[in-house]
Amino acid sequence: MNAIRSENQLPGPRGASRARSHSRVVPFRLGAPVLLAGAFILGGCTSTNPVTGQQELGLVSQQSEISVGRDQYGPTRQSQGGDYQLDPRLVAYVRSVGNKLAEKADRRLPYEFVVVNDSTPNAWALPGGKIAINRGLLTELDSEAELAAVLSHEIVHAAARHGAQNMERDVMIGGALTVASALLGGSQYRDLAMQGAKLGASAVNQKYSRDDEREADFYGMKYMARAGYDPAAAVDLQQTFVRLNRERRGNWLDGLFASHPPSQERVDNNRRALAAMGQVPSYRGEKTYAKRLAYLRRVEPAYEAYDKGVKAMEKGDLATAEKMAARAIRLEPREALFYGLRGEAQARGGDLAAARASYDEAIRRDSGYYRHYVVRGLIREKQGDVAGARSDLQRSMQLLPTSAAQKGLVRMQRRR
Repeated sequence: MNAIRSENQLPGPRGASRARSHSRVVPFRLGAPVLLAGAFILGGCTSTNPVTGQQELGLVSQQSEISVGRDQYGPTRQSQGGDYQLDPRLVAYVRSVGNKLAEKADRRLPYEFVVVNDSTPNAWALPGGKIAINRGLLTELDSEAELAAVLSHEIVHAAARHGAQNMERDVMIGGALTVASALLGGSQYRDLAMQGAKLGASAVNQKYSRDDEREADFYGMKYMARAGYDPAAAVDLQQTFVRLNRERRGNWLDGLFASHPPSQERVDNNRRALAAMGQVPSYRGEKTYAKRLAYLRRVEPAYEAYDKGVKAMEKGDLATAEKMAARAIRLEPREALFYGLRGEAQARGGDLAAARASYDEAIRRDSGYYRHYVVRGLIREKQGDVAGARSDLQRSMQLLPTSAAQKGLVRMQRRR
């Protein structure tokens, strides 16, 4: 009998579901009082965009942006594999490039830059300047200037309030009655608007508009030049993205292309922007980047084996999943994810003792990733270690609340 009965009990091997919801404007109808209330609020709640200089809606304050980004930064990273930790020098390098660009941004925010431990080529920004780039995208880039192109693009999304604008659209579409109630009740509508926004989709899962992408490309190239990077790298990068999209590379379609769709129009826009910039820096940093990425590229076969094991697990092929986990561990024995994959295959195969040992090792190597605690907690529950199971599931909920952990805790509470 399988120790872990079905995928519905806990999230997939890499973390939470990778399905991405895309924000879109839908038509709606409101009565005259609500429309008048909304019009009154909009008229008294405009602001100047710090990047573009344009007048826009300003329901979400900067303090609220920073708060939302801070609150969602950790859980979002957890849901996508957790932080990459095996090469601290690489992480510090990415952070240093990001900070150099952030210093040239038109808006001061508490910018942060992390590397997420996921093979999907992706990068994202939360409101308030919380930015991440996946391990899988780093290995696809060829220079420090291309890294700067990715990070500066995400910096603009934060600096130009693109995530906040999505939140404001959600409020106007789904929270108009709340806004009207706040106006009529005399309360602080900004706080209420933020409550509605927090209950909406996370900004990282929203698809940016064409205008947002155009602005992020245009001003991102300016930030690159200000920081001493060749902005032509942004043109080359978009050309590569268009080619990969044309080739329909699956992992790209699940990652960067989902929220930042490439197009020939973006390439042409970047070329025109580059021509208008005149004389620009020429620094690319290919050798520096290659040196910094040397270790990650050397162990890339281990992550490729792991990804194959994850796919095998999703298909119920436990033997292949365990085989790929063992291969990944041989190539890079320090990576906690690999022990987690092996442990899940062992648990679903019914070998709870071996699975428990694998997850003990995973947690010893990375004590800050929610999923290891979820599965070990479920294993300990089946072994009769109720106190240990409760401790693991509670710890996982602190890192990332999941239905699997919540249901496990409810079961144990009922038994008590």
